[in-house]
Amino acid sequence: MAKDNNTNKKPKFSSWWIYGSIIVLLIGFQFFGSSNLSNTKKTTTSELQEYLRNGDISKILIITNTNQAKVFLSDEALQKDVHQDVNIKPWLPSTGAVPQYVLDYGDLQIFQNEITEIKKENNLDTIVEFDKESNLFMEMLLSILPFVLIIGIWIYLMRRMSGGGGGGAGGQIFNIGKSKAKLFDEKTDTRTSFKDVAGLEGAKEEVEEIVEFLKHPDKYTSLGGKIPKGALLVGPPGTGKTLLAKAVAGEAKVPFFSLSGSDFVEMFVGVGASRVRDLFKQAKDKSPAIIFIDEIDAIGRARGKNNFTGSNDERENTLNQLLTEMDGFGTNTNVIVLAATNRADVLDKALMRAGRFDRQIYVDLPDIRERKEIFEVHLRPIKTSEKLDLDFLARQTPGFSGADIANVCNEAALIAARKEKKAVSKQDFLDAVDRIVGGLEKKNKIITPGEKKTIAYHEAGHATVSWMLEHAAPLVKVTIVPRGQSLGAAWYLPEERLIVRPEQMKDEMCATLGGRAAEKVIFDKISTGALSDLEKVTKQARAMVTVYGLNDELGNLTYYDSSGQTDYSFSKPYSEETARKIDIEISKLIEEQYVRAIEVLKENKDKLTILAERLLEKEVIFKEDLEKIFGKRPFEKEFDEKGQEIPKEAVEDALVSEKTSAEPDKEEENK
Repeated sequence: MAKDNNTNKKPKFSSWWIYGSIIVLLIGFQFFGSSNLSNTKKTTTSELQEYLRNGDISKILIITNTNQAKVFLSDEALQKDVHQDVNIKPWLPSTGAVPQYVLDYGDLQIFQNEITEIKKENNLDTIVEFDKESNLFMEMLLSILPFVLIIGIWIYLMRRMSGGGGGGAGGQIFNIGKSKAKLFDEKTDTRTSFKDVAGLEGAKEEVEEIVEFLKHPDKYTSLGGKIPKGALLVGPPGTGKTLLAKAVAGEAKVPFFSLSGSDFVEMFVGVGASRVRDLFKQAKDKSPAIIFIDEIDAIGRARGKNNFTGSNDERENTLNQLLTEMDGFGTNTNVIVLAATNRADVLDKALMRAGRFDRQIYVDLPDIRERKEIFEVHLRPIKTSEKLDLDFLARQTPGFSGADIANVCNEAALIAARKEKKAVSKQDFLDAVDRIVGGLEKKNKIITPGEKKTIAYHEAGHATVSWMLEHAAPLVKVTIVPRGQSLGAAWYLPEERLIVRPEQMKDEMCATLGGRAAEKVIFDKISTGALSDLEKVTKQARAMVTVYGLNDELGNLTYYDSSGQTDYSFSKPYSEETARKIDIEISKLIEEQYVRAIEVLKENKDKLTILAERLLEKEVIFKEDLEKIFGKRPFEKEFDEKGQEIPKEAVEDALVSEKTSAEPDKEEENK
C-alpha cells in the first residue's frame, strides 16, 4: 500500500519545465559566449602606456562603438612576473583569441595619438586595429521578443477565457468552444426533492409530469404521444423557478446539465454557437437527460433589437444555434430542455413556439395558503420558543415571494441571536418583516421637534384616512422611528385581489395622499416628506388612465404593450393631443382624491390630533390604539383558519345564533 501511495504522489509533468530549460540555456549561451569567464583583467591608460613602452603588447584592438580597447600581450611578455595574473588559461574553450587586458578610453583621437606617439618613440611594431562589437544573441532576442510577448499574452487570455485549469497537453487553449455546463450526479450532488418545494402546486404538477416522461416514456408513447422537448419556467424573481429545476434534478435520476444563459456569451466570434453544439452533443450521448438553462433571456432575446450598427451579433448566432439544436434532435433522443426567466416578454417568438418550448409554466407569487406552506418548510431548522401561528405570519407577508419568506425566517433567527435569546419568538418574526419592508431602524437619527411633529401628523393622516375608507387597506402599525430612507412608516395589510375596481384604487390613492393632506389641515403648509406617496399615486393614476382603461374621458383604451415592443421605439403610441388629455386626466384624478382626503381629515380633526399626540408619545402604535380612538372599523373583515375571508352575512348569522342560544339562560336566571 505504501508503494502505491508513493507512486500516486509523484509530481506531474508540467510544460513550465520546458520553458524554464529553454530560458536557462539561452542565458547560459549568452553568459558562456562572453569573455566574462576568461582571465581578462581591467587596466588603466597609464598602465597601458607603460606596457607599450616595455614592448609587452603585440596588438591593441580598439572597439569604436563601446569606447573600449582590448590588449593582447606577446608570448615573451606573458612569461614576466608582472603579467602572471593574466597568464592562466581559461577553464572553458573559446572560439577566438582572448585579450589579457581591457580598458575604457575617453576621446578616441587623443587615445590614438598617444599610442602612435609611443610607437614612434620606441620604434614598436605593435598592431593597432579598429573594430565594432556586436552581440548577435541580444539582437536576435530583441527582434523575437515582441512576437514572444504577443503569443504569450494570447495563450494567457485563451486559458483565462476557457476556465483556467489543466485538461491535457495544450492546456485549455482549444477547449474554449466546449460547453461549461455542470453535470449533476443524482447520487451525490442533488439533494433537493419535490417535498422541499412548498406551494406551486400547478407548476410542480407540470414539472413532475416531465420527470415521469423520462422515467416511463412508454406510458405516453404507446398511445401515440410525444415527449415534450422543452418547458419554460416564467415568473417574478424569487418565486422558486431554480428551486423547481433543482427538484427535477433530484427526482429524475438522469444526467442533469445545468448552466446559465450568460455562459454561452464570450468575446470571441462563434464560441457561443460552438458551446451550444457541444452541450447538446453531450446530452444526446447520455440520454435520457435534462438540460437546464437559467436566465435564458441572456441569449434568447428577440433578434434584430438594438442592433443599430448592422454588424454580426454573436448573441444572435448563439440563439440561432440553440433554435436549430432544439428543433433538430428527434423525439426518441429523450433530451428535455428546461429554462427559466423572469423576462418572457423579451424572448424571441421562434424560441417560444411549440416544438421547442412546448410548455410555458407560470410560477406566480404565492397566495396566503402557499405562503403558509413555505413558512412550514423554512421553519424546520429554526428553533422557536412557542408554537407559531403560521396563518398569522402568512397574512403579515402579502406579496412576499418564496425567497423573501426564507429571508424573513433567517432574519428572525439573527434578530433573536442578537438579543441573546435561546429561541425565536413571534415578535422576532414581526421585527424581521419590518426590517425587510422598511429597512434598518435608525433611532439615533437627529430630528428636530418640529420635524418630528410634522412626521407624526403625516403618518396619523395616513392612518386616519385608511381607517375611514372602505376599500383602503386596513392598518397594522404606525411608527415615526426612521427606517432606511424613510422618516416614518405605516404598515397595512392589503387585501389580496385578483381584479381591482376603480373605487378600490381611488380609496388607496386617497389614503396615500392622507399624509400630505394632514400637513395641510393641521399646519396649512406642505413639505417634501410626501415624495414616495406622490410617486405611488402618480403611477396608480397613470395606470388607471393609460393601462386599465378606467377613465371616462379616454374611454376603453389601453396603451400597454405586453410584448415589450414599445421599449425599442422612439415614438409614443398616441398623439400629442391625447398626451395632453392624459396629463389632464391624471392630474384631475389625483387632485380629486387629495381634496377628498382633506375633507375626511377635517371631519375627524380632533381624533387625528389625539392619534398624532399618542404617536409622538409612544413612537409606535398599533391597530388596537386606533380602535380605542376611532372605534371598531365598520368595514372590518373576518378570516377563517385557512386565511379565507368570511362573508359578512355569515358573521352576522353567527352572531344572531349566539344571541338566541344565550336567551334561555337569561330566562332561567330570572326564574
